[in-house]
Amino acid sequence: MRIASVLTPPDDRNLRLAAQCGVTDIVVRYPGRGLPALLAERDRIAGYGLRVSVVEGYLPIENIKLGNDRRDAEIEEVQELVRNMGRAGVPILCYNFMAGTDWVRTQVDAKERGGALVTRFDADKAHEGVSLQYAEGKLRQEPIAAEKLWQNLRGFLERVVPVAEQSGVVLAMHPDDPPLDEFLGRARIMNSVEGFERLVSLVKSPSNAICFCQGTFAEMGVDIPAAIRRLGKHIRYVHFRDVRGTREHFVETFHDNGQTGMVAAMRAYREIGFDGPMRPDHVPQLAGEEQGEPGYTMLGRLFAFGYMRGLMQAVERGDS
Repeated sequence: MRIASVLTPPDDRNLRLAAQCGVTDIVVRYPGRGLPALLAERDRIAGYGLRVSVVEGYLPIENIKLGNDRRDAEIEEVQELVRNMGRAGVPILCYNFMAGTDWVRTQVDAKERGGALVTRFDADKAHEGVSLQYAEGKLRQEPIAAEKLWQNLRGFLERVVPVAEQSGVVLAMHPDDPPLDEFLGRARIMNSVEGFERLVSLVKSPSNAICFCQGTFAEMGVDIPAAIRRLGKHIRYVHFRDVRGTREHFVETFHDNGQTGMVAAMRAYREIGFDGPMRPDHVPQLAGEEQGEPGYTMLGRLFAFGYMRGLMQAVERGDS
């Protein structure tokens, strides 16, 4: 298992801190079309002894999800990205199928241990959520049913998975966050263990895989170690985080202060033979970082890196 991280921003200071804390893999956002930008970012990060192993975020896939007349152009852009990732030696593309939004929260300054700031979601306050100024109007204009989403997902996979196979790249689906059945008029389909089993059956291939976002699966109310073992061979990338609550009402937590048995979870990854990148994902904002992006500041990541590294070493040695 390898510790990975997205860095916001991915500047020299944060790259040095990540390397100093034992991070080996870096997650980058979609750099735009063309191979040169991806190669430049890969080479810059390699200068710190780190490797780019995942492209995640800002992908041109909204019209693919909706299945409208702009879908084909986006599929071609994703195919181009996958080919460029293969040329650059970047093995994982993480994406989601949430139509209209990315992850959404209704509060970004809830209090955790020692007054650290974390995000919260309450379904009855969804209209107050982060990014809803962007999402609300579009969602209400274009409702979409679950089976239509499944149809659009199948069409996407049928056209992109063969390119991924040829390029040595894995597509890793992230769950819906929050994993509701519907959000502001649009269905959600990646919101259960069964949904992920259906995903990998749509196009059976090692390149059609799963990003196991542990916090989102915890929001579903599943037994985390059992879900890891059940989906095991398809898990190629992990977001290691935790929450307290349910999919309708939850708050994010420090990695050691949530509802999941994190030692048991790490042991389950070890048992399934997971050897890919694992990033801490959302973290609390610590003192002095109150102006940062919720969940993406750096000091909380430093705590998470050490906690994860300790768990990895413990399960590798067989400690209880």
